[in-house]
Amino acid sequence: METRTFTGGHGELIQYDLYRPDGDARGTLVIAHGLAEHGARYTHVVDRLVAAGFVVAVPDHVGHGRSGGKRLRVRGFADFTDDLDTVIDQVTTPDAPTFLLGHSMGGAIALDYALDHQDKLDGLVLSGAAVVPGDDLAPAAIKVAKILGRVAPWMPTTALDSASISKDPAVVAAYDADPLVPRGRIPAGLAGALLSTMQTFPDRLPSLHLPLLVLHGSADALTAPAGSEMVDRLAGSADKKLVIYDGLYHEIFNEPEQDIVIGDVVEWLEARAPIASPPADTAP
Repeated sequence: METRTFTGGHGELIQYDLYRPDGDARGTLVIAHGLAEHGARYTHVVDRLVAAGFVVAVPDHVGHGRSGGKRLRVRGFADFTDDLDTVIDQVTTPDAPTFLLGHSMGGAIALDYALDHQDKLDGLVLSGAAVVPGDDLAPAAIKVAKILGRVAPWMPTTALDSASISKDPAVVAAYDADPLVPRGRIPAGLAGALLSTMQTFPDRLPSLHLPLLVLHGSADALTAPAGSEMVDRLAGSADKKLVIYDGLYHEIFNEPEQDIVIGDVVEWLEARAPIASPPADTAP
């Protein structure tokens, strides 16, 4: 594992870890983590992907984890996607496919990025993606939230319920004790930026033509499974698959059934990044 840094357009130092398999790589995967977490929470996912022959890059978003910036503060969603573009440019190799995986808010970041940069990717994986507002958020409330995000971006809004991330009490306890997980309510600036981006997806999704894997837990109380169903329904991709895991909570990679979920991702990626066959022996 190699740790790299760069300065984003927002002026903050961004840190990411790059993992390489032994021998030749069959492809590269970049992981975009969710709101109020960080890339090191995906180490067990990375281990499976590296063992399958993939190079994996996991950045901490600005205002998250080991990266710079005030916690959870952004000027706009481009703060996330511009940094993601830098990481992808730095880790992509011309002779192997590049994939992007996004979880929760990272799913919204990944989808927003993929819609504008399909030429840089060979496939997109979304996990519990935050792509539609919650059912309890009325249109008027969304409008107010977006305005508040512009005029008072530091103002606190709602807080995440850690009990909703996983059925496994050990996962919840580790999350609550993690010093790199920000506490408190989500600033209005970030909430408004996320809502504004969400509202663009229905009109933009038909233009998506990348191979697409969409995953969600049916018991997810933090992001609506209906959002993943919408992505699958509206995406223009000829190669697309939706999997709703019965009874799983928000962090499907951290549920007791995680081996099944991670295995599904690895299998999907392997099918789209086959190992090159050695040249045939033409000697007489």
